[in-house]
Amino acid sequence: MNILVLNCGSSSIKYQLLSIHGNADLLAKGIVDRIGIEGSCLLHKVPNQEDYLVKTEIKNHKTGIGLILKMLTEQEVGVLNQLEDIEAVGHRVAHGGETFTEARIIDEDVKKGISDCFELAPLHNPANYDGIKAMEELLPGVPQVAVFDTAFHQTMTPEVYLYSLPYDYYERLRVRRYGFHGTSHKYVAEKACKFLKRDIKKQKIITCHLGNGASITAIDGGKSIDTSMGFTPNEGLMMGTRSGSIDPGALLYIGCREGMDSNELNDMLNKESGVKGISQLSSDMRDLATAAREGNERARLALQMYAHRVKQYIGAYAAELNGLDILVFTGGIGENNDYVRDLVCKNLQYLGIIFDDEKNVGLHGQDEIISLPGSHVTVMTVSTNEELVIARETYNLTNVE
Repeated sequence: MNILVLNCGSSSIKYQLLSIHGNADLLAKGIVDRIGIEGSCLLHKVPNQEDYLVKTEIKNHKTGIGLILKMLTEQEVGVLNQLEDIEAVGHRVAHGGETFTEARIIDEDVKKGISDCFELAPLHNPANYDGIKAMEELLPGVPQVAVFDTAFHQTMTPEVYLYSLPYDYYERLRVRRYGFHGTSHKYVAEKACKFLKRDIKKQKIITCHLGNGASITAIDGGKSIDTSMGFTPNEGLMMGTRSGSIDPGALLYIGCREGMDSNELNDMLNKESGVKGISQLSSDMRDLATAAREGNERARLALQMYAHRVKQYIGAYAAELNGLDILVFTGGIGENNDYVRDLVCKNLQYLGIIFDDEKNVGLHGQDEIISLPGSHVTVMTVSTNEELVIARETYNLTNVE
């Protein structure tokens, strides 16, 4: 069954075409970038072939998706004979609010639910919706599935997801903690248990999804009980360019002293803060690790701050879980940056973690145990694949074979 997976952002569309027949085979992937902006283009990749770049005006998401479909069936770089070979489409949808607790086949009610969350995710849900509408027009009759980034965290209880604000704001404005990266956290927790041959329902797990955006989740018996991101993806950890959690009084003070309005403060928090803001060098952990090893103190400070906050959440979530069986590192940083993993895992002996320094060094993108045999907690790197999860969810809901 050929499934097209779409991740529509405000000005980009990431895509993968996968063939699901028990196993999953990647047929093609790529990105449409700078939609509605000068310099728009599509980068199309087929395994074992040279990448194919198309530079052309791409006015909107429908135009972008039309170009994707053209590439998939194009004679030289395509992988399909005809568009009818696409049997289902899976969409990453950023926000499902309190309505969606699992993936859903898209119908009018689901589309309304997605649009009802526009205010909660103004940059992402409208783009996700546009992608769905475009596919309805370009591939009419092909089933579509929405996989929600927030769904996995809907098992959190009120004492966890509510803010200590007047309750009226929750009732009227839906202000609460929702969490994100749920697709990844669920996937790597299940994958780790399968790798270790353990029953996830009997495991206490902390998953650290560390990328340019980063979050940590506490999982008890396969269910999310707490996660670091909140009403927006800016809560929680320090990230590439996002501040993470910060005293709101500091924002009021900065805004007042600098004469910054809410849009300027939002840009500062999301685009100029995090490790980029501290280091004044880069938001890329690889650059910072190299600079730190060469003696750059601001790079070293940024990395230490980052690791400190990850460690804080691990300690807090171990307390919430009343123990810990598995600690997972995933995401671009979690899977590939041994420097950060080493900083995080130092001084976690109180949890029963005995870290394998030698195994950790140079480990990139693999599913591997990086704790020693005597460790009470199994520490792992686990590669994530959100597109594969979306494809499998789509397959499970639409399989007509």
